[in-house]
Amino acid sequence: MRKRTKAREFALQILYQLDITKEAPEAALESFWTAHLEEEVGDDLKAFTAELVKGTRENVEAIDASITKFAANWHLKRMAVVDRNILRMGCFELMFREDIPPKVAINEGVELAKKYSGIEAGKFVNAILDKVKLEKGK
Repeated sequence: MRKRTKAREFALQILYQLDITKEAPEAALESFWTAHLEEEVGDDLKAFTAELVKGTRENVEAIDASITKFAANWHLKRMAVVDRNILRMGCFELMFREDIPPKVAINEGVELAKKYSGIEAGKFVNAILDKVKLEKGK
């Protein structure tokens, strides 16, 4: 598995934890890495994971507004926690990370949804992220 893909999986797990526990991102990152000491995780992977987690959380209001705008007939709080956080992370990459190609951000989000949620979630994530991409003119 590619490093950035693994970092996105780690970030999703941490964002899920933050959504449930409401703790600070720094505390969640610290406890996550402590729980994963046996895994050989390089500093670059940890850094990208932290960028995704912190960036998503710092921009969550703008990100949630964008998701709400395009998720017709879906209330953010009623979405599955996994799906909501995949969308948040994908939107962060599309809206705030110029170094990540939109196609990559969308594909990674769809693959996470298929792996952690289901095939239908992959279609849902693809549709929302594609609309965010089009709005941003990417």
